[in-house]
Amino acid sequence: MELLSPAGTVEAVKAAIAGGADAIYLGYGDFNARRNAKNFSKEELITAVKDCHLRGVKVYLTMNTLLTDRELEQAAEIGAFASAIGVDAVLVQDIGLAKLLRETVADLPLHASTQMSIYNADGADFCRAIGMTRVVLARELPKTEIATICKRPIEVEVFVHGALCMCYSGQCFLSSVIGGRSGNRGMCAQPCRLSYNGGAPLSLCDLSLVQYLNELRDMGVACIKIEGRMKRAEYVAVETKIYAEARKRPPSKEDLADLELAFSRGFTHGYFTDEKGKTMFGSRKQAGDPKALFAEVRADYLNQEHRTIGIDIFAELCENKPIYVIATDEDGYCASAVGEIPKVAVQREISRTQVETQLRKTGGTVFTCRSIEIELDPGLSVPLSQLNALRREVLTALEVQRTAVPTRRSMAFHGNIKSKQNSQEAACITVSLTRVGQLSETLCKAAAVIYLPSEIYADHATKMKQWIAAFPETEFAVSLPRIAWDREFSTLGRELRIAKDCGAISALVGNWGLLHIAKQYGFRLRGDYGLEFFNSLTGRELERFGFVSATASFELKFAQIRDLEKPIQTEAIVYGRLPLMISENPIETLRDRLGEIFPARTVWGGRSELLNSKTLFLADKKQDYETIGLWGARFLFSEETAEDCIKVLEEYKQGTKRAQFTRGLYYRDVE
Repeated sequence: MELLSPAGTVEAVKAAIAGGADAIYLGYGDFNARRNAKNFSKEELITAVKDCHLRGVKVYLTMNTLLTDRELEQAAEIGAFASAIGVDAVLVQDIGLAKLLRETVADLPLHASTQMSIYNADGADFCRAIGMTRVVLARELPKTEIATICKRPIEVEVFVHGALCMCYSGQCFLSSVIGGRSGNRGMCAQPCRLSYNGGAPLSLCDLSLVQYLNELRDMGVACIKIEGRMKRAEYVAVETKIYAEARKRPPSKEDLADLELAFSRGFTHGYFTDEKGKTMFGSRKQAGDPKALFAEVRADYLNQEHRTIGIDIFAELCENKPIYVIATDEDGYCASAVGEIPKVAVQREISRTQVETQLRKTGGTVFTCRSIEIELDPGLSVPLSQLNALRREVLTALEVQRTAVPTRRSMAFHGNIKSKQNSQEAACITVSLTRVGQLSETLCKAAAVIYLPSEIYADHATKMKQWIAAFPETEFAVSLPRIAWDREFSTLGRELRIAKDCGAISALVGNWGLLHIAKQYGFRLRGDYGLEFFNSLTGRELERFGFVSATASFELKFAQIRDLEKPIQTEAIVYGRLPLMISENPIETLRDRLGEIFPARTVWGGRSELLNSKTLFLADKKQDYETIGLWGARFLFSEETAEDCIKVLEEYKQGTKRAQFTRGLYYRDVE
């Protein structure tokens, strides 16, 4: 089971290596989920890869953010560079970027970032189908769900230590909507750590599964991951060393104390053991002063070589034959060197002890001699300098082999992204409802597509059949839940069967792990905002997977949506309270420090969803969104009554202005 440690700086690389990491993950350039970290320059990244590979440590590059069309060419250059210097894998969130890398650097392994919100076996299968070799699971999953996914033919990586977000990674829009800094773009401002309702109801304790490593290994987890690229190198050293040792033995009381001393908001294993609630919440707690601990570990990893590579040496010093030295390291790399023919000793012959002493001198390298075999004829004279030169030659050759870059294919990026002539036709109306009571004759006549949650069909089957029969020109669709674990599929399947029987034609899918079940029940596929249609390559992938429509990300500006290729029908959300979070833990309606009220509601599976304090309202901006090539203008109705829904549609028809509203992110630059 691989131990993967964070490296936000060059020093953190040394700390992770010294601590016993099998692999590190780091950022380079602008396309990683920790853009606020120092990250690495080109020269630093090259050096880090060489230093790690020399010591048998893998390097994974994070490119786990969403990209615009204008950024794809630069991303292709970064991918080509990473492949060329031997990076072992790239972590990806953006489906369009995954497509780009598969086409340009096909031999560079891809890992599905936790930003992809993969939480079930079908999601893991999807990642494998698009060429990924590993999936980093959502942190919210309990052990039973992890075990189920581990049975799929793809490597599974699990976070075991570090910060926990209140929201599923990749599904949080709180930072971008209220502050213009997007977590999906690597710039999260962590508003969940701020005060609401006079406390910290969105601040979770830190994750710590140090006492559950054997369980993770037994269920088939391939890699355990420590969070913390924003943390200092000393933190990385402490956490890595303790987790490396905990794979061999239970952590001691001292280990647990050091974990807390290094950094802690209090620790929890609640998600893993399926124990959610108040005990999972906490804020920064300083267990003591880590200064002495940090000074100790820093002196250790800066001044000592901890990751030595064992080698076995064979030397042959025979009469009338050139000296021959061969070294084989613990990973099977082998190097040899040939010297001069030994001379007959005139005064003093060389001894076996002298030969061994010279060949064992590996100081200043990462190698240590664990065994040596010598064939030595008597009566020979060999300069010690020649033995030293042969030793240096084989060790240098081993270093070259260990740091050699694999031969990989590389092709230039030819995106040929061309925004087709956008349709000038008015966008049709699509509506998302939360209750059957929001339906009305006026709404059904006005909307081209009506999305209703799967549980509405199941709980009100008779009414839904009546509504659908009454309005045959309107397409009724079933909204799949944003989150559905494997153990919940029986419930979801029953609801989808009922929806199909009621006459629902299509399914609104917002996660890749729900694509298969929607297809399985024969629904027409429409993509929701959770699929992150952020660039034209993602649009092409959506078309390839059978979607007839997709929802453009509401983190894009109208101008960016206008310039997207639209191979399938494209809709955008033009009204409603934008969803900011979805969580396994309960969220109450929140009041922030400015007095803004953020409503919360319970959604499918008993999860909590937090909505924006202001309603997105664009009735007076109709000309802006109707000239960017949209097929559909989506209305998100949450708390509204049927009468409210009708009123909103009329406001949009008339181009009414409101006093209290938000324009969302459609006119703002999001970092």
